Amino acid sequence: MPGGQEPSIVLAHRFLPGPVVNIGRAVRRWRARGPRLGCYQPVSTLQLPDNTPRGSCVPAVNFHSHLGRWLTGTGAWMEPDIGLVLAIMQETNTEAIVNLDGRWGDELEHNLDRYDRAHPGKFYTFCHLDWQRLDHPDGPDQLVRSLERSVAAGARGLKVWKDLGLRWRARGRRILPDDPLLAPVWETAGSLGIPVLVHIADPVAFFQPVDNRNERLEELRRHPNSSHQKGGLELFHQLLSSLEHAVADHPETQFVGAHGYHPEDLAHLSSVLDRYPNFSIDLAWAHIQFGRQPRAAAALITSHPDRVLFGTDIFPLKVSTLRTFYRMLETQDDAFPYSDEPVPSNGRWMIYGLGLPREVLELVYRANALRLLGLGRRSGATAR
Repeated sequence: MPGGQEPSIVLAHRFLPGPVVNIGRAVRRWRARGPRLGCYQPVSTLQLPDNTPRGSCVPAVNFHSHLGRWLTGTGAWMEPDIGLVLAIMQETNTEAIVNLDGRWGDELEHNLDRYDRAHPGKFYTFCHLDWQRLDHPDGPDQLVRSLERSVAAGARGLKVWKDLGLRWRARGRRILPDDPLLAPVWETAGSLGIPVLVHIADPVAFFQPVDNRNERLEELRRHPNSSHQKGGLELFHQLLSSLEHAVADHPETQFVGAHGYHPEDLAHLSSVLDRYPNFSIDLAWAHIQFGRQPRAAAALITSHPDRVLFGTDIFPLKVSTLRTFYRMLETQDDAFPYSDEPVPSNGRWMIYGLGLPREVLELVYRANALRLLGLGRRSGATAR
């Protein structure tokens, strides 16, 4: 171009008023601002030790994993190669995996055949319930019978997804965990001696305005349907309260709050654990919250060591992410990424090691899970 000018500058000179030098100066200022924030991938200059364990120090039971088909959208298995899954388990000192994708009926049987029955002691599948039945006059009874059939077939627990509370409606109302229609289900789970793992609500940021103050803005822009800002924090607290009411009303039933339940507020979480001895949490993908408040998180877990379960919510399974969980729980490493993605998927922060003592890790990794699964104490993989 004449004079080495950018094409855009020349076009602007032809069609816009004012001297071209002003436009050129504006372009240079724009370039000086650097890359767009969405492309920003900072690399820390801190020189820090990396004590990432290759496997868990205690044989681990992964209490929150997805191995089935209902989340793939294609009908394919989440883990098409069981041999690879078993190899990852061996490499990372994973004794067993809880598969939360059993559903009910034939789908449950397919999951049990593929995992639990084919590899005894390695997999424990949870069932689901079909909430659509609640619109039937005898809906609660139908759900109770479905749960009883699933447990008789081999299901080791009940998984409740976040659509209960957020989406499901029956008999003209949104169904929350403390709805009287569900009381027979929770009572039956208690009488059958199985845990109920409940994913309630979503991260707090999903209920806040999607604006420049939201720490998960990039994630919500990628997934706008994940936002619940219309319901706001009132909806968030309503969901949590409803689960707490259900836990209080059914003290003989063991409930597990998925994803750390409310890991953004550990003081509240601690009070819930104090009040309800039949309530536990899993750490599935909650390492991104626990790991950025390591002192408070370590204090909470060491104060409630029998109420916290190791879990990941990684699907498909990935060795590097498993080891990040181990690093968070076992080491005192500083400022490391919670995933190996170039731009972290959930928020732009680092996490830190909790450095939990061995006796606590033995409970979190294994003993608590075996107790809730009704397995008691049994031998497993070799401790490291």
